[in-house]
Amino acid sequence: MMRSREFERRAGLLSRQGVAWFHLPSSGHEGLAGAAGAFGPDDLIFPHYRDRALLMARSMSVADMTRDLIASRGSHSRGRNMGSHFSDRRGNVFSIASPVASQCLPAVGAAWAQQLAGGDEVVLCSIGEASTRQGEFFEAIMFAVDRKLPVVFLVSDNGYGISTPTQGLAPVHMPVLHDSLVTRVDGVDPEVVRDAALVAVRKARTGGGPSVLWCELDRLDSHTSSDDQRVYRSPGEIASMRDPIQVFADRLILRGTLSREDVSAEWDQVRIDVEEEFSSIIGEAVDEVANIHSHLFSASCNSVIEARGRFATIVDAINGTLRRGLAEIPEMLMFGEDIEDPKGGVFGFTKGLGSAAGGRVFNSPLAEATIVGAAVGLASVGRRPVVELQFIDFAGPAWNQISNQVATLRWRTVGEWACPLVIYAPYGAYLPGGGIWHSQSNEALFTHIPGLRVAVIGNPVDAELVFLDAFASDDPTLILIPKHLMRIRHSGEFIEPVPRGRARVVTAGTEVTLVTWGNGVEIAMNAVSVLASHEVSVEVIDLRWLVPWDRQTVVNSLHKTGRLIVLQEDNRTSSFGAGLITDLITEDDNFAELLAPPRLVARDDIHIPFHPDLELAVMPALDGVVRAVLSTVD
Repeated sequence: MMRSREFERRAGLLSRQGVAWFHLPSSGHEGLAGAAGAFGPDDLIFPHYRDRALLMARSMSVADMTRDLIASRGSHSRGRNMGSHFSDRRGNVFSIASPVASQCLPAVGAAWAQQLAGGDEVVLCSIGEASTRQGEFFEAIMFAVDRKLPVVFLVSDNGYGISTPTQGLAPVHMPVLHDSLVTRVDGVDPEVVRDAALVAVRKARTGGGPSVLWCELDRLDSHTSSDDQRVYRSPGEIASMRDPIQVFADRLILRGTLSREDVSAEWDQVRIDVEEEFSSIIGEAVDEVANIHSHLFSASCNSVIEARGRFATIVDAINGTLRRGLAEIPEMLMFGEDIEDPKGGVFGFTKGLGSAAGGRVFNSPLAEATIVGAAVGLASVGRRPVVELQFIDFAGPAWNQISNQVATLRWRTVGEWACPLVIYAPYGAYLPGGGIWHSQSNEALFTHIPGLRVAVIGNPVDAELVFLDAFASDDPTLILIPKHLMRIRHSGEFIEPVPRGRARVVTAGTEVTLVTWGNGVEIAMNAVSVLASHEVSVEVIDLRWLVPWDRQTVVNSLHKTGRLIVLQEDNRTSSFGAGLITDLITEDDNFAELLAPPRLVARDDIHIPFHPDLELAVMPALDGVVRAVLSTVD
């Protein structure tokens, strides 16, 4: 507790001197250190950014936190993550992401993994009381209660969300959390915190399910080094706050355990020790700029299971490949809405898998954030989760987890934590009656996020290849499945397998390069037939992978034909296709090869109507592709 407080004092000085860029003080939260002893070394902690004393009591040193403060190359993130965003892989302390409450669903996912493994490990999920108004907190609570997961939620209630008083706003003050779940705790007193934590951990470890420890304490400092709490708190309020170190020291003196001289001497020694550790770290260099692109993706890949290529439809291929993955990868499990038998998913991707997978296919709540967030926790502790989103249109609730946890985890921890997660979802239009929320493609939203691999499959062979590739990867992969194509039969049609990561040259040509993916391939091939009557030779390339995309295959074709058309069903503005064209033509070598301006054939910047005739009116179609090609050769 003292070491944490002295760290805060010195961190404040460095912040004011401009040596530290940003600081989140933990003064007043030191009493939570009492909880550390209730958890074993194999228990996992998903911390809060004011848990400095708790984590010092757990596994992290002043040196660790000083490196974190100055963002040096020796820190756990090498300067990539913000200060006080703790992480310690060896100490089982999960990496903090800034969006509040985003740790809650991964925490219950990790607890679920421990439960499935039959172990007795417990997960601690720590959070501030203002953050408990986030929906993901409630989703995590409900999932933990539903499955009786071994997780303890530790809520630090210091009465403020930055400058907003939380009295009356936090859920503990409302009839929304069941009394049997919540224990009100004096968070200033480390012994009270310890005793409450021991009870909650014992309950979790013996199968009794989750608990919420609501710890009331005071925030002695401003919210951050950029804040001044004197603006919104009165001098009287500030003066009345309780100091956990003073409270505990006074008690030990009353007991006769320590004298005031002992306490003073301990403070003197702590100041010396912390000063020595600070002094040894302060001059440590920042990481080299050349390293900043490392660990966005894994440098290696597990062996890819050999494809068999015996499926007539995309649905068959996905079902068969999932079945094979479950049979050959014991760490793999599946999670999604309605995916258990007898339904087997709304499109039948998981039909019959539940009985064959030994209890590793699970229905989820109707909650996309829970699906993806729990999968983050599962993946972080060695599971290989494969999750189904019923439609990519409904990925919105999971956006926080996808963009802030899934895609950043490896990079922000320099590879200490990873998220080998597979997300698949039906996508796209050209299937009558979809309307606004069952016809979206949205690939540009996901390709924009660094750290997420994105593929679009268009035939059974590629479905098998892409899923097998995703199973073998240690990185998160999003697989988009065109609904219009998924039941088209390819019986008797030979489709040559393409090496992993490569685009497919569907048909060779010499005059125009037509790049597309997903539903666009069918339109492109129909256009090739029409354009043959105009004696125009078109080379069609199915990218398959959008991240990373096979740049070299496209460049080789462009240099051969001198003309480029990109066809996509997503809307035009800020789209993947627009970015691809820009990326290619801004290189002098490619621009010099152009015989005509590139063309983008895309959906109008409009939502997709429900009536089939209106849908077709806004979607890219054969006539538009033919016109675009002819305009480049005239």
